[in-house]
Amino acid sequence: MNPSDYRRQLTDRIIEQLENGTAPWIKPWSPQLLPPSVPHNALTSRRYHGANSLWLQCQGHSDPRWCTYRQAQEAGWQVRRGEKSSVVEYWQWTREEKDATGQTVEVKLDAPRVFYAHVFNATQMDHAPELVASKPTWEPEVEAEKILQNSGVTILQDQTDRAFYSPTRDEIHIPPRVAFINGQRFYGTALHELGHWSGHPDRLNRDLSGLFGTPAYAQEELRAELGSFFLAARLGITHDIGQHAAYVKGWIDVLRKDHNEIFRASHDAEKICDFVLEFQHQKANVTTVALSPSPAVPQPAKAKVHEDELEC
Repeated sequence: MNPSDYRRQLTDRIIEQLENGTAPWIKPWSPQLLPPSVPHNALTSRRYHGANSLWLQCQGHSDPRWCTYRQAQEAGWQVRRGEKSSVVEYWQWTREEKDATGQTVEVKLDAPRVFYAHVFNATQMDHAPELVASKPTWEPEVEAEKILQNSGVTILQDQTDRAFYSPTRDEIHIPPRVAFINGQRFYGTALHELGHWSGHPDRLNRDLSGLFGTPAYAQEELRAELGSFFLAARLGITHDIGQHAAYVKGWIDVLRKDHNEIFRASHDAEKICDFVLEFQHQKANVTTVALSPSPAVPQPAKAKVHEDELEC
């Protein structure tokens, strides 16, 4: 399979789903209704990453378990006749070799090699064990609060109906917590903006200079939204698209112009997710944490998006 053809086909399918409102990250879901899990190999439990994870979720199956036909056979499961596989893409950057002492070492390839695997969902098989929807062993809201506190981010609860990150001021502005219908919505919004915050030059160093309505702005919003989607699934919190659907046209435009963009965006989104989750376990190198209390009188919303504000 030609990588360019594969990526074009995948991008065209995702554009179609965006136009129909069925792309997984623009549909709200609740962890109370779905198992807090992401696509993973049914035998090894290894999680699929980036565009592979996104693509498998685009297939619309309710079960997060996938494997190849051969793996299913080895486990005693049978893929039903007529079921179609989904393709995932892998890149090999190194190979194992023996050094002069006989030790196995990783050697970088002169050029990366691409591989494709055809996988089936557990719902496409007979005799696969029933999916057990286990709840996380942690409290999602407690973990989300820990992330915000450990990050050292400045969050000002000074808005009425907007949420945004200001790169020049390096601040997140959101409505007061009492303005949200529950804590999950509050943390979902705050963590989305933390995704933008991660792009600061002192952190993951993404391009945050795009003005509202430009391709660069749409690209950053796509990364933050996918990062928020991946993060919600791994933390077990509600993913709520809110006003993010307003960006769909911009996403479609940038994807149509470059069929590699969804792969770059998904890769960056995984980096955002991993970066943010690090704050579950360690604090940033900061002296203070500024999570402001709700003001008595929230500031009125602005009429339009400022050029220095990346919205929720």
